[in-house]
Amino acid sequence: MLDKTVVNLFSHNKPEDTAWRSDGLRDFFLYRDMGIADATGGRVICQLVKANPARPPEHGTGWHLHIADFHIVIMTKGWARFMYGDKEHLVNTGDCVHQQPGITHYLFDYSPDMEYIEITSPADFGTQDVDGPCAVPPPTPWSN
Repeated sequence: MLDKTVVNLFSHNKPEDTAWRSDGLRDFFLYRDMGIADATGGRVICQLVKANPARPPEHGTGWHLHIADFHIVIMTKGWARFMYGDKEHLVNTGDCVHQQPGITHYLFDYSPDMEYIEITSPADFGTQDVDGPCAVPPPTPWSN
């Protein structure tokens, strides 16, 4: 639980307001903050995440879980293949995934144009590497 004063500010973020950055959780993705963490005093983060064209998928994220109260992914472009537990899920443009707290998962493949919105609470959620329940299929090579 956050030990901060509740903040609920108006926020309107435009593409030119925040640049894509490569220093997020995964160096093979690019991230663009949408200003919601500041507007909510750290209770929620909303960010765009996209494939880094300079870093095609090789090993994916590895098995992990997030230490968060709430986490959704809305695929806005392309596709991604995830393992949630021992089940494979193809997440396509327009799909929304609610990752319940503590679910073990692995993003192992994605299209070069993949882009999604990620909304998580709290904003400074944790990530913990874990042992996976099964083997993961190989990624699809990107063609040049």
